[in-house]
Amino acid sequence: MPYDDSVPPTRRARRPLVAAALAAACLLSAAGCGGGPDGGEAATASPRPVGGAPAPPTPSSSSSAAPPASSPAPPSGAASGPAEPTAAGKPPVRGPLTGRTVVIDPGHNPRNRDHTREIARQVDIGTGRKECDTTGTSTDAGYAEARFTLDVSHRLRALLEARGARVLLTQDDDRPFGPCVDERARIGNAAKADAVVSVHADGSAVGNRGFHVILPARVKGGAADTAGIVESSTDLGTRIAGHFVRSTGSAPSNYIGGNTGLDTRNDLGGLNLSRVPKVFVECGNMRDPQDAALLTSASWRQKAAHGLAEGISSFLKG
Repeated sequence: MPYDDSVPPTRRARRPLVAAALAAACLLSAAGCGGGPDGGEAATASPRPVGGAPAPPTPSSSSSAAPPASSPAPPSGAASGPAEPTAAGKPPVRGPLTGRTVVIDPGHNPRNRDHTREIARQVDIGTGRKECDTTGTSTDAGYAEARFTLDVSHRLRALLEARGARVLLTQDDDRPFGPCVDERARIGNAAKADAVVSVHADGSAVGNRGFHVILPARVKGGAADTAGIVESSTDLGTRIAGHFVRSTGSAPSNYIGGNTGLDTRNDLGGLNLSRVPKVFVECGNMRDPQDAALLTSASWRQKAAHGLAEGISSFLKG
């Protein structure tokens, strides 16, 4: 669930190009895209598809699945101020992504729940003010979104580093809370990242299934100016969506994005304040039992990380 998602997103006119591209991706997937329930879109979510995005490329050869890295133990007396982005600290390898920098932004922080006052602090997102962060959602059984996002982020980091990329995490359960949404954007900007991907899972109603990728809208106000990243972020998001279908077999969301798997928003500080290509990925709905069964599966999370890595790699290789 996006950490600053309280304001309804803008509605966009649907175009068929992205839907056709994802439909083609479904045909390439062994599981197809028919796994979602019938019933159309939820009354509480309006479709916001994106038009004019390029079609996702054909899938590249799969890299070997890497085991997830474990989260480091929380440091004692950790400071709550800005922190340097977290790097894996492994020797660099040569590969197709050598020389490229990717920032992975694991949504929320497992310890946000212990710092509700601090994360409720309002921060400037350029077009307004919003909470520093939120606790995120969880499955009915209590598997926290913040734990999910870290696990997928570790798997994604391993896959990208194996291809030669320099990978930074905005947080690795190494601080008491946050970082706040504005700081998350600044980390990607300071790193001059070639791509930033914020990993999330949604908390919608039962029956709402599937993934969607959130793209930045064209906004300008205060410190927010996305004119320079809208096109490149749309390319990044479309490629990720196509490869996510192929790797996981999951269908695009049946409640957001008009079955395109893409959604454009102007109310997320992490996107509004970015100066580099950035998207959010809602990997599924934690509150739906069928999606929750996928999100809590280690083997599915590896497939999700692989889909993200393939999409990012495709974008960086052009």
